[in-house]
Amino acid sequence: MAYWLNAAIAVIGATMVQAIRSALGILSGVSHRLRGSPDPELSQILSRMAALAAFVPPPAEPPAPPALPALAPPSDASQHFPPEPHPIQQYRAIWLSDIHLGTAGCQADYLLDFLKHNESERLYLVGDIIDGWQLRRGWYWPQSHNDVVQKLLRKARKGTEVIYVPGNHDEVARQFDGLAFGDITVREEAVHVTATGKRLWVVHGDLFDGVVQHARWLAYLGDSLYTVILAMNRHFNRVRARLGFPYWSLSQYLKHQVKNAVNYISSFEHAMVDEARRRGCDGVVCGHIHKAEIRDVNGQLYCNDGDWVESLSALVETMEGELKIVYWTMLLDPPQAPPRKRRRAAAITG
Repeated sequence: MAYWLNAAIAVIGATMVQAIRSALGILSGVSHRLRGSPDPELSQILSRMAALAAFVPPPAEPPAPPALPALAPPSDASQHFPPEPHPIQQYRAIWLSDIHLGTAGCQADYLLDFLKHNESERLYLVGDIIDGWQLRRGWYWPQSHNDVVQKLLRKARKGTEVIYVPGNHDEVARQFDGLAFGDITVREEAVHVTATGKRLWVVHGDLFDGVVQHARWLAYLGDSLYTVILAMNRHFNRVRARLGFPYWSLSQYLKHQVKNAVNYISSFEHAMVDEARRRGCDGVVCGHIHKAEIRDVNGQLYCNDGDWVESLSALVETMEGELKIVYWTMLLDPPQAPPRKRRRAAAITG
């Protein structure tokens, strides 16, 4: 203990002497640059500092301490204080879909960050929350995916009305229509009434996808090819994140360049709004095609909340009843590195 105390005193003394000598050099330079006769007070201060510096010899170098992990000094003064917390946005309703937990393409960290900074009275999970297709091929379930499930359950316990509308990738949950699991209610479909009185039919949308319904083998094949593209996309965005760029979807870009894909999306939108009109609703909220959008289609409101694989988007309703698409391509609170990596990084920096 005495060894470390002496070493600390030596370091502090060296720092003080260096500061005095640096100040002396700066003030001497200022004095020489002044035109005319020097200021008497400044000359007196310089002479006193010179005398003080002369009587304070530079301390001897302290002996090398035993090997201990060095701590990196803070790069700026702001690191002495905790960062300012980001405000939590309050909404009347939030719609999320196509999270695809259980796949490597799921952007769970971005979704956790979104759920942390956004609250709502109602939260709709509009299908493909858990990807049963991929989990049947091979088990993949990292801690971040478990954290998403726990976060959703916690919101339900704290008073958010959570409604789960299954899709084609988690269709096994449709058999539990009307039941509640951990305060989360399962519904095959739902109707949401906005603050302005609009009735919106909430459904995943796979039942209006001809490929899913009539060529299931083609849907599975397309899903496998899609998984390969998402793997490329994941490595691509890892490099972008290190360079400070926001998330960008390679798979979405490729999909929207194909004319047949654009025609398919247009047919899907018309089929959805026609069914919403037949049910006496003013519009529809769906997912499934991974393309977030709000627009008028044949006099009906078409809303797609996007996904958390490509677009990282959600549909929200403000307290005034306005519907908006929110994109969450930048993390407000990036996840911290594991403790072992943090200690190793600190030692290297020191």
